[in-house]
Amino acid sequence: MPNSIKTLLLGSVLAASFSGYASAQDAETDDEAVQETVVITGARGQPRSIADSPVPIDVFSEETIKGVSYVDTNDVLKTLVPSYSLSRQPISDGGTFIRPASLRGMPTDKTLVLVNSKRRHRAALVSIGGSGTQGPDVATIPSTALKAVEVLRDGAAAQYGSDAIAGVINFILKDNAEGVTLTAQTGQYYEGDGTEYILAGNIGLPIGQDGFLSISGEYSDAEATSRSVPYCEAWACTDVNDPSFPGPIDTTIAGYDPDAYIAGLSAANIGFGDVVQPWGQPEASGFRLFYNAGYDLGFGELYSFGNYSTSEADGSFFYRFPGNGTIENLRLEDGSLWSPLFFFPGGFTPRFFGEVIDYSVVGGIKGETEGGFTWDLSGRYGHNEIQYTLKNTVNPSLGDMSPTSFHPGDLINEEIQLQADFTQSFDTGLASPLLFGFGLSYLDESYELVGGDAASYAAGPYAGQDPWGFCNAGAPTAAGLAVMAGGSSLDCSDPNDAVYTVVGVGSNGFPGYSPEFSGEYTRDSYAAYVDLSADITDALFLQGAMRFEDYSDFDSELVWKVAGRYEFTPGFAMRGSVGTGFRAPTPGQQGTTNVSTRLPNGFPVATGLFPASGPVAQALGAEPLDPEKSTNYTLGFTSNWDSFSLTVDAYQIDLEDRVNAISTQDVSTDPTSGAAYDNYLALVDAGVAGAESIGGVFYFTNAFDTTTKGVDIVGTYATSFYAGADTSFIASLNYNKTEFDGDVDALFNAEDQFDFENGTPKWRGAFTVTHAFGPFSVLGRANYYGKYENSDSGGAAGLIQEFDPVVMFDVEGSWQATDAVKLSVGARNIFDEYPDEADPAIGDSCCGRIYRSDSEVDWQGGFYYAKVTAEF
Repeated sequence: MPNSIKTLLLGSVLAASFSGYASAQDAETDDEAVQETVVITGARGQPRSIADSPVPIDVFSEETIKGVSYVDTNDVLKTLVPSYSLSRQPISDGGTFIRPASLRGMPTDKTLVLVNSKRRHRAALVSIGGSGTQGPDVATIPSTALKAVEVLRDGAAAQYGSDAIAGVINFILKDNAEGVTLTAQTGQYYEGDGTEYILAGNIGLPIGQDGFLSISGEYSDAEATSRSVPYCEAWACTDVNDPSFPGPIDTTIAGYDPDAYIAGLSAANIGFGDVVQPWGQPEASGFRLFYNAGYDLGFGELYSFGNYSTSEADGSFFYRFPGNGTIENLRLEDGSLWSPLFFFPGGFTPRFFGEVIDYSVVGGIKGETEGGFTWDLSGRYGHNEIQYTLKNTVNPSLGDMSPTSFHPGDLINEEIQLQADFTQSFDTGLASPLLFGFGLSYLDESYELVGGDAASYAAGPYAGQDPWGFCNAGAPTAAGLAVMAGGSSLDCSDPNDAVYTVVGVGSNGFPGYSPEFSGEYTRDSYAAYVDLSADITDALFLQGAMRFEDYSDFDSELVWKVAGRYEFTPGFAMRGSVGTGFRAPTPGQQGTTNVSTRLPNGFPVATGLFPASGPVAQALGAEPLDPEKSTNYTLGFTSNWDSFSLTVDAYQIDLEDRVNAISTQDVSTDPTSGAAYDNYLALVDAGVAGAESIGGVFYFTNAFDTTTKGVDIVGTYATSFYAGADTSFIASLNYNKTEFDGDVDALFNAEDQFDFENGTPKWRGAFTVTHAFGPFSVLGRANYYGKYENSDSGGAAGLIQEFDPVVMFDVEGSWQATDAVKLSVGARNIFDEYPDEADPAIGDSCCGRIYRSDSEVDWQGGFYYAKVTAEF
């Protein structure tokens, strides 16, 4: 065991001694009920209690889940699990619709998501930048369908396979055969926007005498928010009261008229008035349906569960101002001047719309023989699709023939899996029977980029200079003389004449998937595992697992894990584990491509992401992706004293060959720009249409090794201060720090290195108190975010902003008005706290932004709501 783990554990114990109380498990007034809560995640065969588990597991009951007022199940987890992080992603392409999360500092795709202990299929979105994470869309699982959530905070790839590096989240569905629950909720942010409506329900139905069908549905609708100021930068300012208005805007651009420009600003971005580039949560709506069914056949249970969900959201891209490279003068075929200002007098902000369609079905049969042999045969199918629409924009290369609405394409992820799991117990003379688990799996995966409409990727006539042949060697041709005779201002001798202007290709903001970058990527894999566990003595429990997987696109992998627990006294036990893990890059990570507007140097430029194994990235020096490999260590203790329980678990995750995007490489058509010009030539040689309009390129690679160290402090306390009243205290605290293990200068600039290691809070805590008395109950929760930093140029010039810690308080009061009806009112972030504003000198407050838009600390402000629940 590394010395760093031992040091961290000692610090954890000292911190715990001052914590008063801490835990993430549900607290109840009955202490025995707390200790005997059983979990099925991480175990084979007979479930174990939370306290008896050799690895840290949080269990959240249906009541605890109901106590969180968010719509998105992602937000529910963020509230309950401090090591689970989530950020809002405005102006982030598909990240606007499917938000990536992390557990223990690891991206979404390094946490395995299960539903009823079966693997959940991935979303179609591959995040642009960072790790390129592609994980399941947890938001498709409505919280109203959940009976419980189990969070295994430990590596478990040897038990469950690829992705389970940081941990496992298992969503347990309701299995009621009767009863109806209906919930209606509405709320609004203190700022007066973001009004939200939620309707949810569950019904349990019997299937004969021995079966059940539980159906849960949820509809939500949320308006957009804006935490923005008018766009006013050195290169363009839209604030008519600012002395620099209209700033350096080129007033010679065709169609530019000051009055029309001012009047057009309110229409530049649909629905946000004078804020041409809003920063906030998107407008979103969704319908989500889940079912869970089972039937006892006598010799076994036939089961099935599945879902259907559809959701829509829309967000903005960066504002396009006159002269920004998109709104430029072009020479039309008749020699006249034209610019997109004829379409959008105030410039424009592309609007991005996404519809996410998700459905799945799982079916199987399981049972147990009289000899203790258990079997479970199952199959599953999962489908996730994102259909994109882009409005309020143009394909600049098409000029005046461009549409202003596009379908840039779709993304589809599909999975089919067959699984067989077995256990058999043997009496070997140990304190408990030896449990032998084993299983087989086959998984088929596909990822498809569906091509967009032709106009969304077409290289129109203005993708090159002088498309109509007006000039030759600085002098007009016959065609040029003809349009000049007709009154054109054409001047072939002027290198700045619009006849030589080259503009971007494809729907601006998100070019469509062309046939060259469309297609389907597939693979399959086989796996086999074994798992042994037993109580060696009354005090010592040991567990070991090994798993072999073989992928059609990678070599085979063999991983293992050993875990144990030793009980010194009935109230105190030590536990720990060590194991290896892996994650095979998904077909989506290997095949995705994207050109979008990013800010690699603080200024918006078109930036291209290309597949590491494709010709474009290969020309830039990329190599095909390899699997990521990990070694996990945990060491901790559990303790119980009457109504108080405390667990402390230190961990270390060594991750090799971590997949990440390289720092954006500059691209320039200027032959004197060195490497930037070489990148441009590489794009041209690879056949990239519109290479002249791309200002940066990057790709995913096995970039570096990291070491993540942390500690989870978790505890509960339950008491009754007076007759008829019950009070519970639940608190949890997480410390997490990730550092590079080795030199990464060849792939990352100083700023990216600094922000990777320091850009998120290292401390995160959630502290909850619930008090029930008669028909009334009150919930209070404090969400703590520690300090973090952000830099410009890696802080080399002293440009580092330190963000202060933030505590946000939630309060909810409920009244059980009748046996069936419960009324609740509450507020999230009741004191309307915000993180520190982004320092303009650092560069992350560009373009109307007030706060770091990717901050894990929520920057929407206070939110109040009312809710009514009826149970029959």
